[in-house]
Amino acid sequence: MSNAKTLPSARTLHRAGGWSGADDSVTLDYAGRILRRKRLVSDSGLSFLVDLPQATALNHGDAFQLGDGRLVRVAAAKEALYAVYGDLARLAWHVGNRHTPCQIEADRLLIQRDHVLRDMLSGLGARVDEIEAPFTPEGGAYGHGRTHAHG
Repeated sequence: MSNAKTLPSARTLHRAGGWSGADDSVTLDYAGRILRRKRLVSDSGLSFLVDLPQATALNHGDAFQLGDGRLVRVAAAKEALYAVYGDLARLAWHVGNRHTPCQIEADRLLIQRDHVLRDMLSGLGARVDEIEAPFTPEGGAYGHGRTHAHG
């Protein structure tokens, strides 16, 4: 007989705006916000098992629904990023040409820190600042989350 405690499981995901009243939250970085089946620990220390039907890209503000009805909100963690300023259309083209995830804002681009990209962008005349912020880059071009493939 096992003494293992059964973890609450989350098999339902509610997208941001489609739910209210979270009981807890889980803070995940960009890489951690794509998953199918994984044990997570909420910000208050609750362990639970995510068991979704397929690998899913999670967004800030989505929520897992546990089997007992509790909701655990997904929060985007702060990450080490570069804020890029300058001719944004031209700079975004170069970032995209390197298949690099990029968060596009009205006055800046946000990318994960990589000294090679920093040097390239600086060489193109950009101002590149180191910042810590949540990272939510653009999804795939074909509406399937964050993919690099075209299939």
